[in-house]
Amino acid sequence: MVRFENVNKKFAVSAFTISDVSFEIKDGEFVFITGPSGAGKTTILRLIIRDLVPNSGKIFLNSWELFKLKGGDISKLRQKVTMVFQDFRLLSDRTVFENVAIALELRGVGDKEIEKKVKNVLELTSLSNQTNLFPAQLAGGELQRTCLARALVGKPDVILADEPTGNLDPATGWEILKLLTQINKMGTTVIMATHNVDIVNSLGKRVITLDKGKIVKDEKEGKYEIS
Repeated sequence: MVRFENVNKKFAVSAFTISDVSFEIKDGEFVFITGPSGAGKTTILRLIIRDLVPNSGKIFLNSWELFKLKGGDISKLRQKVTMVFQDFRLLSDRTVFENVAIALELRGVGDKEIEKKVKNVLELTSLSNQTNLFPAQLAGGELQRTCLARALVGKPDVILADEPTGNLDPATGWEILKLLTQINKMGTTVIMATHNVDIVNSLGKRVITLDKGKIVKDEKEGKYEIS
């Protein structure tokens, strides 16, 4: 469960990026966060992973109040919540296998367990044939699937996806959406920020719509309507 309680975030010389935002996302939900550029979509995701600090309000993951966590609990949060970025953020000098494995290496997982877990997640994301390729050798969809594999390999409770189809052609974007839907059916909560009208309106999932940093609509089977 992810819960925001009256959260405000303001950058130094701007108006509030998000203002008095409150919502709750239950375990296993698939939720779109929509709105025009600058509405605050990415800010919300970055707050959930503690990449940004709110000016006021509270954010919870289950019973944890995120900005009261210290030391080892912050590391545990990063294992429970992972993020997929629009610009991929893969290490150019590491293969697909190595980019995915690094998430486990940083936790001190043994080599045999790493090999097993990475192999399984590469099969899930249809990357078994790309194991030894480097990012520069991959197509856009393969790059994004590698990012998803890296996010998935540690079996997180929540995956945050920030415009994961934004740099992809429409057909490849739908492949990524299908994979995210499959991941969600396996029990992982998916929170996806996007302004892609067709993708949002195709699934009949919950839609939280932002405008100028405020929630203007929150519908269980919502639509994204551009005014």
